[in-house]
Amino acid sequence: MLDVTVVLLDDGLSTPAVMPVEIFHSAGRLWNELNGSPLEPRFKVRTVSVTGAAVRSPSGLNVSPDGAIADVARTDIVVVPTSGLILDPKFVENAALLPWLRRQYDAGAYMAGVCMGSAYLAEAGLLDGRVATTHWAVAEEMVERYPTVCWRPDLFVTEDARLLCSGGVNGAVDLSLYLIEKLCGHEVAVQCAKALLLPMPRIYQSGYAMLPVTRPHSDERILAVEGYLQANFRDDLPTPSLAQRAGLAERTFVRRFKAATGRQPASYLQALRIQAAKSMLERDSKAVQTISSEVGYDDVAFFRRLFKRATGMTPAEYRALFAPLNVRSPLRLQTA
Repeated sequence: MLDVTVVLLDDGLSTPAVMPVEIFHSAGRLWNELNGSPLEPRFKVRTVSVTGAAVRSPSGLNVSPDGAIADVARTDIVVVPTSGLILDPKFVENAALLPWLRRQYDAGAYMAGVCMGSAYLAEAGLLDGRVATTHWAVAEEMVERYPTVCWRPDLFVTEDARLLCSGGVNGAVDLSLYLIEKLCGHEVAVQCAKALLLPMPRIYQSGYAMLPVTRPHSDERILAVEGYLQANFRDDLPTPSLAQRAGLAERTFVRRFKAATGRQPASYLQALRIQAAKSMLERDSKAVQTISSEVGYDDVAFFRRLFKRATGMTPAEYRALFAPLNVRSPLRLQTA
């Protein structure tokens, strides 16, 4: 059996820590038990905190670990969940964790950062030059803090040289099943997922993000154009006409627009349309072709490709995840 150590941290949501415990423990056990087969446990799971003391989640749930990180000389897999949104005081509080993570990695362990747990891997210097992900809402902060890391916040799970990261609280499910499939094979992972009624690992989290299209700035001319774009995003709005509206030469307009918003005008317009399409898919049952036309794309095939590139899923798949039940019926999904 492979040895899994799940680190418990104060002020972190309990789900990213508890889910890996349940999933790894179930691999080779629960499916077999449900089917009357001999148990073949694949993992030995233990929980630790930095000091060995119980930890408390923001919801008030107290969780007592099996021991302290100092009790673990070597393990095969380390799972590090989130410990809250404000990182600096947590890094001080959990300072002993960082060298312990480095020692475990140097000894050959797989390191798995769940949601903002990836920040601990980055702070320990393990992610320098590596591909990683985190929750989409803190992606910009992570890029600023750790510019040498190749952040991919569009992905739910990343792996690079035994360093794994997942985005979001339920990314704990994706990451756990991903590792089970990698280390035990597809059949064991599928059986574990079926026994627990879980989906197999998702790839993209970009469909879940509702990030602002722009960033704060004080360029009045560009702000005026942004307001016009937001009110008229369904229309054909070529860059020359937008430059004329701003009273600027086209090249100057494009340069200032990119500097202010972080996007080219065409990319900004596409982002507005995709956000509008997301909202429509979430709340009503209009056909995808109708939504495509209403956000400014007469070519529905082009819209589908663009939507999937932006969100990682088709419009029908997005609706199946986020629309009300009366909208995402099986018949609607088939015809979408």
